[in-house]
Amino acid sequence: MDLTDAAWRKSTRSTPNGGDCVEVADNLPGRVLVRDSKDRDGGNLAFTPTAWHAFVAGITHRR
Repeated sequence: MDLTDAAWRKSTRSTPNGGDCVEVADNLPGRVLVRDSKDRDGGNLAFTPTAWHAFVAGITHRR
């Protein structure tokens, strides 16, 4: 998977000192990528936009 154009952004829930950081790239057609910002070369998870939105909606309701 070519990630050259992936525009990664850090979660708004990440701490400023670098702990508990998740990055998301949602600018690629047909997929949303998620990775650990402390291990950027450690791989990523790929979701369809529909699955990603369902996941985010699910965790938003649990706060």
